[in-house]
Amino acid sequence: MEVTFFGHSSFLVNISGINILFDPFISPNDQAKSIDISTIEADYILVTHGHEDHVADVVSIAKRTGAMVISNFEVVSWFQKQGLENVHPMNHGGSKVFDFGKVKYVNAIHSSTMPDGSAGGNPGGFVVQTDDKTFYNAGDTALTYDMKLIGEAFTIDFAFLPIGDNFTMDIHDAIKAADFVGTDKFIGMHYDTFPYIKIEASEAKKAALEAGKELIMLNIGEKITL
Repeated sequence: MEVTFFGHSSFLVNISGINILFDPFISPNDQAKSIDISTIEADYILVTHGHEDHVADVVSIAKRTGAMVISNFEVVSWFQKQGLENVHPMNHGGSKVFDFGKVKYVNAIHSSTMPDGSAGGNPGGFVVQTDDKTFYNAGDTALTYDMKLIGEAFTIDFAFLPIGDNFTMDIHDAIKAADFVGTDKFIGMHYDTFPYIKIEASEAKKAALEAGKELIMLNIGEKITL
């Protein structure tokens, strides 16, 4: 399983040749100017919620690649109004099998409003089960005890967790979240993009190490195999 980081909370996960793109906010991100979105290939685009910093490039990438957009009902309905036809709506607690694996849409504690002010439904995260690994993308969220249910129901190999504080969990709550879902390995996201969420990387890594966790903080454009 190959993971590529495009900045903020945007990741491309290649699962046996199938490309799953999460929360593409790339072209408006000054830190991701090195990324040419016209080169990104996606078969699916999974969107955790409706905020601009998670949906900015969905329409352009989906129209070019024909990727299926998967999100909650309200977010998907909004994208249909933007001209997207290849979509799949979900809601909390629901799951669906796709050709790369099974996706479950799970709780997140945050807010969700579309860029034009339309309602974005309730924010969420995804648990993705594949033949290779099972992982959790928390989306933007506070620490929640519901994460323990994920750990009870799934064997999570790694997680994508926000660590930027202010709008989401900080590193300390992310470490607890990793405990709750039952993994010692997590990829940090939603940090450093804006002044509100600037963090000290060395302090975050130290906190994770002291807790017995492996915190992966990728450079934009970096690719790793998990």
